[in-house]
Amino acid sequence: MSAHSDISDEALRERGLVRFGAGKTLVIACGALAREVLALIEANGLSHLTLTCLPAILHNTPDKITPAVEATILKHRADYDHILVAYGDCGTGGQLFDLCKKYGAQMIDAPHCYSFFEGSEVFAARGEVTSFYLTDFLARQFDAFVWRPLGLDRYPDLLEMYFGNYEKLVYLAQTEDADLTATAQRCAHRLGLAFERRVTGYGDLDRFLTP
Repeated sequence: MSAHSDISDEALRERGLVRFGAGKTLVIACGALAREVLALIEANGLSHLTLTCLPAILHNTPDKITPAVEATILKHRADYDHILVAYGDCGTGGQLFDLCKKYGAQMIDAPHCYSFFEGSEVFAARGEVTSFYLTDFLARQFDAFVWRPLGLDRYPDLLEMYFGNYEKLVYLAQTEDADLTATAQRCAHRLGLAFERRVTGYGDLDRFLTP
């Protein structure tokens, strides 16, 4: 059984992950990346890493991300030799970057996870401003992160206001999963968007974690 097979998306969304591993480099990650980080630790034998995750739902209130990361750094920094922060800027307006610089933590240089999964240079070169993105986690958690927070479960007439300027939903797939692809396709249909799937694997996250 893999190290992450018994972790529920709901737990990662609401509570995050307390700790996995016993290495002297701490990875502070978004709960939405927990499975991917754990898969990379397993696949590459990264025993020098310890993972802790903040609740993924913080993405719905990005002003809370930087204080939560800071509290985690202060809580754990005496116990680790190095700290890696597996977040992009994620709507913090540069505050998370400044925080990591303040404490000497290393952070992924990317605006968000869509960018670093595809590769930040590739993502930026596409210049897609009319695409809405999902990752594996967000496809599974579409209702909790998109549909209900936007009130579309209660006010479906808001759909045009939120998504009228989008043209397609791009599913950035970290894994080969036919069921998850079908889920992402249904999400595109619900939003009235064309569908495109791109297999990214773990992208820059792999390079960030692997020495």
